[in-house]
Amino acid sequence: MTSLYLYPAWLRLWHWINALLFLALIASGVSMHYAGADWLMPFATARVVHNTAGILLTIAWIGFVVTNARSENARHYRVRFRTLIGDLIAQTRYYMIGIFRLEPHPFHVTEAMKFNTLQQLSYLGVMYGLMPILLISGWAFLYSVYLPETLFGLGSVWVVAMTHVVVSYLLALFLLVHMYIITTGETVFSNLRAMITGWHRETDPPRPETPASAPRETP
Repeated sequence: MTSLYLYPAWLRLWHWINALLFLALIASGVSMHYAGADWLMPFATARVVHNTAGILLTIAWIGFVVTNARSENARHYRVRFRTLIGDLIAQTRYYMIGIFRLEPHPFHVTEAMKFNTLQQLSYLGVMYGLMPILLISGWAFLYSVYLPETLFGLGSVWVVAMTHVVVSYLLALFLLVHMYIITTGETVFSNLRAMITGWHRETDPPRPETPASAPRETP
């Protein structure tokens, strides 16, 4: 068993703040979308919560992008294109089949690379693709009075609103998958514990058999 310090304090703080903000945004967003139901927030309260959480999420995202680019954590997002296809196939097969057969994980966490290829691509897509769209559409929605009358021949407010809603659903889906993947570590709680303590525990991969360790034939 090897212990690796992979999640520095700033990253853990950002992660948990981000998680709380996402929950606040989902709860307040649903409350505004289905306004009037007794079990949801009042519309006025939900609007204040949603706008506040959205502003804080913007600050948190900018903080992540800047800090990540200036820290060693950025190396974990560098995709290895030379082995990309093979890694994708192996990782996808493991999540779809191997994990249910208790097969060994095809990827082993190291200090140089803590994300498997699927994690890398999904995190890159979320943090540098969906998140900017979500934030920009949210700010555009907040200041919709300054939008032009139409965009692409359609009402600009409708375009912005649909973009914001669709990206929100995609990020909510990512959150569900992310929560499931958390449970697929060495134990159900090992990945969650790593994001709390910063330390990841990795079972050492089996060493290849060497001539010295290989059983000798008896003459």
